[in-house]
Amino acid sequence: MQPRGGRLAPLLALALSACAAAQGAVPSARPSAAHLTPSPASSPTATATPRITVIDAAYVAAELAGVEQAIRLPDTPIEEYTDLGRREQDAYHLLAAHRDWLAAVLDALPAALRSVIQDNLSAAQQIDDLNGPSARLPHWRIVAPPAPDVLLGYYHESQQAFGVAWQYLAAINLIETSMGRIQGLSSAGAQGPMQFMPATWASYGRGDVNNPHDAILAAGRYLKAHGAPADMNRAIYAYNPSWLYVRAVQLYAKQIFADPHAYLGYYNWQVYVQTANGEVLLPEGFSG
Repeated sequence: MQPRGGRLAPLLALALSACAAAQGAVPSARPSAAHLTPSPASSPTATATPRITVIDAAYVAAELAGVEQAIRLPDTPIEEYTDLGRREQDAYHLLAAHRDWLAAVLDALPAALRSVIQDNLSAAQQIDDLNGPSARLPHWRIVAPPAPDVLLGYYHESQQAFGVAWQYLAAINLIETSMGRIQGLSSAGAQGPMQFMPATWASYGRGDVNNPHDAILAAGRYLKAHGAPADMNRAIYAYNPSWLYVRAVQLYAKQIFADPHAYLGYYNWQVYVQTANGEVLLPEGFSG
């Protein structure tokens, strides 16, 4: 009796729709193929000279190298992660929409980052393959999640209580509701930031299924009851019986294990829904 009991909430979807692929389009609200930025004028009467930013493989490689390295620097100010996380997500959207750029992007990246890029793309692909496109926008509310340090405290509390590494709890929270940004039922009726079915919550939950603290503790309790921490694949599969889901959780958790700062990038990823006509950003304040 897994918490989800059905189709995953369609979030973190990358631009893989047939329409975008056929047209070579970049996702909405992304940079256009030639973005004009005026250069600073040398005097009030000077004529601005446009600077053209070409959105191509070289651009994506430079953007990913910059943001992934900045995310992992120990002295990056916490307030910069909002922009870094969103730029990181945007770059992956572009790369997913232009898979023919992948080889050139990887060749241009430092060796240490190549597996990071491949793992993040693969994790998102697992979720896309599991979800498929949505026929309509979901009846969700998109809200601000708890602060990253607050969530981290809940993950650590659950780890201490049940032995489940916090990195797995963060990865599940990311996939299920984009760290709690989504409020609403899944297509199967799962609810709360960790997406529990009512019957499963009745067995493993304590308190309020919509409370992030209570839900994260319940997730640790459930995973432990199903094999964690000794057999995380088994425990994650029990949480949602799909090997695509298991693979995605493992890949995102792997990045956070390798460098905990990766969590701060993921924390700032926004909610996208993949539809038959392309993907749609659901901004904070959206109510469907």
